[in-house]
Amino acid sequence: MKLSDYEEMVTGRAASLFEEDIANNYNAINDNLKNARVAIIGAAGSIGSAVVKTILEFNPKGLALVDLSENNLVEVVRDIRSCADLRVPEDFSTLPIGFGSQEFMRYFEESPTFDYVLNFCAIKHVRSEKDIYCLIRMLDTNVLFLYNFLENLPYKIKNLFSVSSDKAANPANLMGASKMVMEEVLRYHSAQHHYSTARFANVAFSDGSLPFGFINRLKKQQAISAPYDVKRYFISHKEASQLCLLSCILGDNGDIFFPKLAQGLNEETFADIARNFLKQNGLEPFECGSEEEAKSKAPELIKKKQWPCYFFKTDTSGEKDFEEFYTVNDIINYDRFQKVGIIQTLQSELNKESLLNFISFAKSLKNKKNINKDHIVDEFCKVVPSLRHIETGKNLDQKM
Repeated sequence: MKLSDYEEMVTGRAASLFEEDIANNYNAINDNLKNARVAIIGAAGSIGSAVVKTILEFNPKGLALVDLSENNLVEVVRDIRSCADLRVPEDFSTLPIGFGSQEFMRYFEESPTFDYVLNFCAIKHVRSEKDIYCLIRMLDTNVLFLYNFLENLPYKIKNLFSVSSDKAANPANLMGASKMVMEEVLRYHSAQHHYSTARFANVAFSDGSLPFGFINRLKKQQAISAPYDVKRYFISHKEASQLCLLSCILGDNGDIFFPKLAQGLNEETFADIARNFLKQNGLEPFECGSEEEAKSKAPELIKKKQWPCYFFKTDTSGEKDFEEFYTVNDIINYDRFQKVGIIQTLQSELNKESLLNFISFAKSLKNKKNINKDHIVDEFCKVVPSLRHIETGKNLDQKM
């Protein structure tokens, strides 16, 4: 099956949710992009590479792709140059360098001015907050690199887009809280640098996601496991790229775009996705009572076109049983687009002191001794009071 078939299975949509909004605003997007130089950071990831293709549909004047993953960046270039309906501009470059590195900063200081910069570089997994070493990397990637970039960018751009997450709304984990701090970093610099962002749902079958893992389990003839009590929103890669494009090109300063998806109507559990995924591949789910049972029965079941599955109740740290895009305190505009809502952040007050104290703490972490995760949680709560982190002592690395 093709990726688009799997995406439609999960979202229930053959056409993009944002098709009408793109069509209604096509001329405005085209007018802004046709003479623009665009830089995409994290261009080789699932969302970044989808955005590359979407932006190329509007023939920008120049395009720079930045991603530390050299191999994935090479594949992005081969892909777009192999597409008959995409034109790669003459002013085109790729840079296998890391966000926040010295060479990264030097590139933006010495290269011609960019009109738009889109940042998709992120530590996005809740499993990556299990210890202080991973948390230091998360804070670097999601917060400090962006803060330093905005502090040192020598010119103004038309707009900086830096992707956020639905997990930033009433966060239950430190990953979501780090994205909320990222949003506050953008707000702090909003007088100098026009910005917008987007909180969106899980991108169906994106790299590293649980549904993406289902594809690999089939390839490797391995059992599937998934929680049965966690509901998530899903959008396709194309929808994710279009939402980011709408936000970047049409967003006002401080806007956070999100998809208009209804709680209880547009959500799926991972267990249901697994069942439907197997049936789409002509396989019958066989539910087991444990990981060990599922693994041990795999050889005999798979021969009969049955697939061993273990569905479990979530007990890992940082998980919510549902997701949300905004809070009751947010100021929302529902009227500008058909399928996009907008949180207007600049109309609410920013606590600059707590943000700068947190930035100072995050910068000091590499040299702090005798610090543990509880200390970091405490500091997060000072800058993100809505954080409701519950430590269970378990993480997703302990599951299949």
